Amino acid sequence: MVFLEKHINYPVLQNEPDRYSPAMIKKIGILSDTHRTSCDPAFTLAVMTAFQGCDTIAHAGDVTDARILAAFHGKRVYAVHGNMCTPSTRSLLPESLSFSVGGYLIALCHGHRADHDRAGYLLGRFPEADAIIFGHTHQPVIQNFGSTLLINPGSFRSTGRYGSPGNYALLTITETGLHAELHERTVVS
Repeated sequence: MVFLEKHINYPVLQNEPDRYSPAMIKKIGILSDTHRTSCDPAFTLAVMTAFQGCDTIAHAGDVTDARILAAFHGKRVYAVHGNMCTPSTRSLLPESLSFSVGGYLIALCHGHRADHDRAGYLLGRFPEADAIIFGHTHQPVIQNFGSTLLINPGSFRSTGRYGSPGNYALLTITETGLHAELHERTVVS
């Protein structure tokens, strides 16, 4: 079963420990810009391989068709729509949302409404977030702005004949804080 959270503002849980507890080590799989209309076996294998060990998935938009979220069976999924999603997917998924993990507030949006100052737009839109996950540009980036971590996993889908086979990110919450890392897919689809 895929757990889809469709809240614009997912509240910070009051009973969560302050920032971190050793029992709360979490790994969040992050992807964006899958641009898929079906959940075929190759895609399912790619996400199972990339997000092995993750119990939570954050999809930063351009899912295209929400049926692909079935590939994340058994995981908690936070997903937003992007500018390339079908009308039915746009009606199912919010434009943005926020959720809490280990006491950290994480904002999720596609980022397509930003102009040339994408970081400024995102930081202004989600001023309380500890991390902001976005997509749209297909360019992976992890960057700190003060106490806020910006994460764009790049496009999970191959970017073409001479481009990357696809990218994703992993966000781990440990006793020392939020740690993000970028990965390149090994399976081309």
